Formats: sequence, structure tokens, C-alpha cells
Amino acid sequence: MSDATGKFCRPAAREAFVAQLSRLETTEGLLNAAIAVSMHELTDVQPGEIQQQLNALADRVRGRVAGDSAAALLANLHGVMFEEECFGGNVEDYFNADNSYIPRILQSKRGLPITLTLIYKYVAERLGLIVHGINTPAHFLASVQMDRAWTLVDPFFGGRILTRAEAIQQIEQMSGRSFPLFETELGGIEDEAYDSIFQIANHRDWLARIIRNLRAIFDQSQRERDVQAMIELFDLL
Repeated sequence: MSDATGKFCRPAAREAFVAQLSRLETTEGLLNAAIAVSMHELTDVQPGEIQQQLNALADRVRGRVAGDSAAALLANLHGVMFEEECFGGNVEDYFNADNSYIPRILQSKRGLPITLTLIYKYVAERLGLIVHGINTPAHFLASVQMDRAWTLVDPFFGGRILTRAEAIQQIEQMSGRSFPLFETELGGIEDEAYDSIFQIANHRDWLARIIRNLRAIFDQSQRERDVQAMIELFDLL
């Protein structure tokens, strides 16, 4: 258990993190809390500048869409983020801590599923789209509301749009685990089986997973002080 006064986390990071906890239900609060986590290691981060960069991405998309068509906004969002900016997963160096740091991802355009989805969610919601994070085993996806239905998007793999069956197949390939689903009498898949895999992440769960990812990375590389810093942030959460 970490010390209540915080012996290990960089004070600026801790203060920035605590400042967001009362507004964590907002996407802006979630983003700034994730940025605060990165400030434990990165000393040159200005959260306001990070938001300005993301707002600029949203402005680029908005400038290409005349109306409020969700389909047009989504298509142009993917055009900017995945075709022009080339955001995607860091498959070559997956367990690098930089993949969890929003400022680093904006520089490299490479990250983890959960942090790429956070960037995607923030930009999409600036455009008026509704996006949830989907907390699947060994992966993380976005779910975008489109004409009263929900569309699964994988920011890690270049914004690929997936059916639930395709998403499960991809998760199985990534994790090496099998997720058997129960068929109905008519040959379909029971909704409950899908729901158990595609769970919406609340913002506290979302942030907790980012911190746990970093703790595991630091633990693997025997960075004990950084492990303790993540425990402190987790305790605050």
C-alpha cells in the first residue's frame, strides 16, 4: 500500500491527477487524468496544449463536413486520424510505457488500444458523436452510435469497423484464448453472451486499466519506484 502523502509519484502529476477526479465522468476529465498519469515520467507536458492538438484534429474533420450526418462525420474522422495522421497500434514495441502516454502518442502516432481509443473518443465527441469505450479481454475498442445502432471501431488497427463476431475472432487471435458463445435455438448467438465480452467501460474503470497497464510494464522492467507511483495513483482513484 502506498503512503497517503505520496512518496513516489511526481508531485505535479499527483496534483494534476487529483484535480480531475471530481470531473472524471466527463471525457475532458478522463483525458486530463490520463495526461496527468504521463506527467509522472514526462516533465515537459502542458495539458492545455495537448487538448489544443486534439481540438485541431476535430476542427479539421468538421471543416470537411457540411452538415451533421453521423456517417459523414465518422468517414472524415477516420480519414483524418487513420489515413492522414496514421494513428495505430505499436505492434513492434507494444510494452513500451510511451504507448500509455497521450503526449507521446500524439508525437509518434502509436499507442495501446486503450489510449488510442481515448484519443478517438475525445476527437469524435468534439464532433458531436457518442462514443463508449468497450473493455474487452486483452483488447479495448470504441463503440460509436450510428443511426440508433452501435458500431464497433478498432483504433489500434487503423479504425477498422468490426462486427461483434469479427471482434471476438480478433480478440481470440491477440490473446490466444477462446471465448465460446452460446447459440440460440435458431442458430444465432445469445445477446447475453456478447454482452459478457463487450462491456462498456466507465471512466474510472478506463483510467484504472491505464494505470494497471503501466504498473505491469514497470514491474516487468523492475522499476520499483514507478510501480509504487502507479499504486499511489490507483489508491487515489
